[in-house]
Amino acid sequence: MPGRDIAIIGAGPAGLIAAERLAQAGHRVTLHERMASPARKFLLAGRGGLNLTHAEPLGAFLPRYREAQGWLEPALGAFPPQALRDWADGLGADTFVGSSGRVFPRAMKASPLLRAWLGRLQGLGVALASGRLWTGWDADGALAFRLPTGETETIRPDAVLLTLGGASWPRLGSDGGWVPLLAAQGVAIAPLRPANAGFLTRWSPLLRERFAGQPLKRIALRLGSEAATGEAMIDAEGIEGGAIYALSAAIRETIAREGFAEIRIDLRPDLTEEALAARLARRRKGETLSNHLRKAAGLSPAAIALLREAGTPPDEAGALAARIKAVPLRLDGSMPIARAISTAGGIAREALDARFMLKALPGVFAAGEMLDWEAPTGGYLLQGCFATGVAAASGIEAWLAERDR
Repeated sequence: MPGRDIAIIGAGPAGLIAAERLAQAGHRVTLHERMASPARKFLLAGRGGLNLTHAEPLGAFLPRYREAQGWLEPALGAFPPQALRDWADGLGADTFVGSSGRVFPRAMKASPLLRAWLGRLQGLGVALASGRLWTGWDADGALAFRLPTGETETIRPDAVLLTLGGASWPRLGSDGGWVPLLAAQGVAIAPLRPANAGFLTRWSPLLRERFAGQPLKRIALRLGSEAATGEAMIDAEGIEGGAIYALSAAIRETIAREGFAEIRIDLRPDLTEEALAARLARRRKGETLSNHLRKAAGLSPAAIALLREAGTPPDEAGALAARIKAVPLRLDGSMPIARAISTAGGIAREALDARFMLKALPGVFAAGEMLDWEAPTGGYLLQGCFATGVAAASGIEAWLAERDR
């Protein structure tokens, strides 16, 4: 099959890996990016260490994608975490597995990996056209772009891949502006919602003023049958952080269904309730409750404040231990999608065929975060973007070959 002209709109991880695969197959690939430079959100993620993927077995890995596991499984199976590690190692990233099972490059940042990646793409002949805002299709069905000069340009590639992201971090380019463009073409789209986001709660003025920005370390959270461990951060308007993000889908859906969600926070998950009660029973005469909680229970000032937020702590050691192991916290809504790490919702599964092509738009494919899937932080987000990018590139190859036949 001779090389074809392929337009990829969006230069994040899904678009870049698809461009690499398609260029290696001999196609002429152009990346169209609205921002001045590619992979802005990828670089931001790298500031915290660039968690590429996770080393847990695939049997535990796949359920992290919740309702989307079934239809993402073929893509994740074809490009699993080890394949992503091998690819990154091939660019000189030298990945390693951290103590939590998360996978990072040795440099612990994104910029060296991205530089090597862009160099490889340039060597493969991939063109990068920056500052081009995709505005949909013109009256004749050509792709239309608005240039920095304000002028409009149209192109007619042989195939198109959309990798435009969701609606989180809009200042980095992902603002969900593609939703009405595709909806107008009959593409089914689930509403975009914040994922891996914080939640709003009604803090007392004292807690808000004194403890906003303070961490809650080594805690466990529970909502119904779902649980998570890790850390959280008290925000002036609510609570966020890794442990919250791990339960964000369940919390968000509970709020949508019932109007609020009440989680339970275990401030000492490393101790049984009985062991904690035994420690709390040894209170010295005249010792303040705050000092007692700090010394006997090992609670930080922020954790003590959270405990008090739920009401006056009981005096009896067993009841106090039970409260510390299950502090109730009511959450009333998600923080804005612009503050979320990622996005739920997007192009619906039924709008795609098995090749990641839009059924309503033959020759137009989609991948990455703009599809209707979500996953917690921990490497699952980037893995999903890479795997669907690879799958869409394979789908384009298959469609072009089929069309030739």
